[in-house]
Amino acid sequence: MEGVVIRHRTVEANGISMHVAEAGPEVDAKGAVLFLHGFPELWYSWRHQMDHLGARGYRCIAPDLRGYGGTTAPPDVASYTAFHIVGDLVALLDTLGLAKVFVVGHDWGALIAWYLCLFRLERVKALVNTSVAFMRHIMIRNGPDFVNPIEYFNRAYGPNYYKCRFQEPGVAEKQFAPAHAKRLMRQMLCHCFSHGVFCDEEMDDNKYPTSPLPPWLTEDDIDYFVTSFEKTGFTGAINYYRNFDKNCELAAPWADAKVQVPTKYIVGDGDITYNFEGIQDYIHGGGFKEDVPLLDEVVVIPGSGHFIQQERAQEVSDHIYDFIIKF
Repeated sequence: MEGVVIRHRTVEANGISMHVAEAGPEVDAKGAVLFLHGFPELWYSWRHQMDHLGARGYRCIAPDLRGYGGTTAPPDVASYTAFHIVGDLVALLDTLGLAKVFVVGHDWGALIAWYLCLFRLERVKALVNTSVAFMRHIMIRNGPDFVNPIEYFNRAYGPNYYKCRFQEPGVAEKQFAPAHAKRLMRQMLCHCFSHGVFCDEEMDDNKYPTSPLPPWLTEDDIDYFVTSFEKTGFTGAINYYRNFDKNCELAAPWADAKVQVPTKYIVGDGDITYNFEGIQDYIHGGGFKEDVPLLDEVVVIPGSGHFIQQERAQEVSDHIYDFIIKF
C-alpha cells in the first residue's frame, strides 16, 4: 500500500444518501475513476486500486451502492433495478461535477457498469470490467426465444442455485441474517463464487474451512465488512438478484445495442463466471468482441478466483492503470 488517504463523505443523489469513499487529488487530477463493487461487498473492496491510482494522480471515487453500507437501503424490492442504480451513479457524477469518468466494475458492479455504458455511454471515457462479461441473454429481453434469467438459471442449475433461492423474500434473509455476518463474510470471501463453489444453502465450516485466511485477506478486512453488514443486514444486496427479470424487461429498448465504450476485461480462471456453460467460447470466440466492438483486451489470470481485485490486487491495479493511461 502506498499510503494514499481515503476521504469519506455522504452525497445526496437521486433521492438517496450515498456514502462515498475518495482518494487521490480533488483538483487537477489526470481523470476520475468510478469504482463499482459487487455482492456482498462495499467500497472497501477497491482499497488497493484506489491507493494505487490515487498515488498516480487519479481521482478515485468508490460509493457504497444502493442498499449497501452507509448508502440508503430503500425497503421496496422494486427500488433496486438497473435503472435505479445507474440513476444513482449519474446523479452522483452530476453532484460531483464530473461529466465523464473511467469506470471499473466487479461482479454486480460490472453488470451495472455494462448497463451504464449502454444507457449513458457519453458519461464513460473507458471501462475496465472484472469477473462478469457482457451477457445479453441475462441482461436484456431480446427476441422471441428469450428466457427470463431466473428461469434460465433454474433450468441450468436447479431451484437451489443461489440466484434462484434468493428470489423468495425471507428465505435468503434467514441464511443471511446479520447475526451470521462474521461467518458468512469469511466463507463468502474465502470460498464462494470461485473454483466451482457457488453459494450453498449450508456453508459448513468443515467442508469450507476459513482458517487460516488466505494471504490476501486479513482479520481487519473481514471485520470492516462484518461491522457494516451486522448493522445493515443483507436484504438490500440480495434485492439486486430479485430484479434480474425486471432489468431485462426495462432494458428491452437496447435489445440489439452494442457497448460502444473502450473496454478491458479481467477475470480469474477460477471465477465461476468464467466457467458458465459456453462463456469461454463467447469471450474468446468473437461473440464478446461483436457485442463490445471497442474491446481492447481480455486478461485471464491463472489461479485466481472471484474476488480478483483483492486476491490479485497488484496485478489488477497495474492492468487498470496500463489501460486508462492511454486516454
